[in-house]
Amino acid sequence: MIPVVPAPEPPHFDTQVRQKGLSAIDELVGRKPRLKRKGPRRAKIVNREADIPSEKFPPFWRDVLPDMLEAYQRRCAYLALHIEHATGNPSVDHVLPKSRVWDQVYEWSNYRLCAARINASKNDLMSLVDPFEVAEGWFALEFVAFQVRRGPHAPPEKAAQIDATLPLLNLPECLKARGEYVTCYENGDIGLAYLERRAPFVASELRRQGLLRAGDK
Repeated sequence: MIPVVPAPEPPHFDTQVRQKGLSAIDELVGRKPRLKRKGPRRAKIVNREADIPSEKFPPFWRDVLPDMLEAYQRRCAYLALHIEHATGNPSVDHVLPKSRVWDQVYEWSNYRLCAARINASKNDLMSLVDPFEVAEGWFALEFVAFQVRRGPHAPPEKAAQIDATLPLLNLPECLKARGEYVTCYENGDIGLAYLERRAPFVASELRRQGLLRAGDK
């Protein structure tokens, strides 16, 4: 993982996601919805917002996935790897899970661009490092099996969170993806600039460990 700078909320987010989501929550708890919409009213399913099952929140956040892909250059916030156009499967991760924090379900600040495989594995865990809070050196990469380890500048107070995040970053397909980028770079099939765009964590670790090709900086 590398630091991720939060993108500003899109100007259409409030009407496209937040207000529609909050109006849906009104219906799910039996209140009069704040917005009028076509179709039948959603049935009341619970008495309190906190009791709404995560799968019952309408997925309006998907409507801003194109904004997130552009804002974050199609890179997974956790893996720092490019999400391919044709074969990639991008998703919106709720860093504070829908099952735990109902009032953040429709908030831009709670969204992270995430590869769907990572999102599914993360599920509703709250013990992981938030990509918006990562600092340089918290994570390191070893270039044998391409596993991510706790980095040389990981603060002791964050050690438990970092260690809890490592299994998510070291899924077999993640190791393979990093290995392929490194092999292509070492063979001269791709340049450093391309690697920095597509796999910036890999590039930064090659540089930190003095493993760049001759002539690269």
